[in-house]
Amino acid sequence: MSEEGPKLLVVDDIEDNRYTLIRRLKRQGYDNVVEAENGRQALERLREGAFDLVLLDIMMPEMDGYETLETVKSDPALRDIPVIMISAIDEMESVVKCIELGAEDYLPKPFNRTLLRARVGASLEKKKLHDQETFYLQQIETEKRRADDLLNAVFPPGAVRELKETNEVKPRRYENVAVLFCDVVAFTSYCDKNAPEQVVAELQDLTHAFEEITEKEGLEKIKTIGDAFLATGGLLQHLDEPILGAVRCGHQMVAAAQTLEPFWEVRVGIHFGPVVAGILGRRQFLFDLWGDTVNTAARIAEYAPASSVVLSNDGWYQIRNHFNGKSHGHVTLKGKGKVELIEALETKAD
Repeated sequence: MSEEGPKLLVVDDIEDNRYTLIRRLKRQGYDNVVEAENGRQALERLREGAFDLVLLDIMMPEMDGYETLETVKSDPALRDIPVIMISAIDEMESVVKCIELGAEDYLPKPFNRTLLRARVGASLEKKKLHDQETFYLQQIETEKRRADDLLNAVFPPGAVRELKETNEVKPRRYENVAVLFCDVVAFTSYCDKNAPEQVVAELQDLTHAFEEITEKEGLEKIKTIGDAFLATGGLLQHLDEPILGAVRCGHQMVAAAQTLEPFWEVRVGIHFGPVVAGILGRRQFLFDLWGDTVNTAARIAEYAPASSVVLSNDGWYQIRNHFNGKSHGHVTLKGKGKVELIEALETKAD
């Protein structure tokens, strides 16, 4: 309802009847009253602005009250407006027909002023309660969308789905997961030479680009760690060839970084195997990964040349039919011993 009070619409084809009813309504404190002389004009008024109650005569030419009421109740934009039918007809059959068509109440003419006050007041109170309910439901839906946005900002899509379906994300071991680490070359020196606002803004642009690439390739962003971007393939959502998707994703990350200020160089390390994943924290939740596969992917990224996508020999074996490769020799990785690192180059021609 507006600050001027409830807005009422009086519909009657006889001017004297409209005048009498409007005068009585105003005596009862309802000053915001609009009139219409027939059903068609009433519908025009209703579609022009918001009303809280309609008092509708039944016997009118062209479009009677029954047809007007039926039109109002069939229109999703108008059907929640309560309608009180007013007519000299006091037969029960007419009352029943009006109620069946959706009328809130029925008043015979000449009407009793006390009954008029009671039924108008009751209808307006129901409209007020309905409006409040609608407002609260909209607020709930808004908060739900905010909560969903927050969940999707914190957790991968697969974790969000599981959380909604089961009210938890169980920690578990996942087999055959491609783990991708991508970090920025010489990021520390870049930070030392530039203003914090510029560093964060440009890193944000890079992260947004990486998020779009991972989503397009069917991978899942897990988190950022400083300037490093961690994603997985085949963890919480199915991916036919996780390591192939990860390599394609890596190549696109390298290309995207070179197009964004300050024209970054990044390096990508990929490994494939089992991981353990779950949620940690009570106040600041974090979905995270652990295990040898994660550690190995991170260390491979450290050894990768700038603007390259590098895998261990085991990972390379799985995608060797799709890409040309270049060996960077053997390096000693903690916990793994000597490991040959192979760079995935351009895609092989069919």
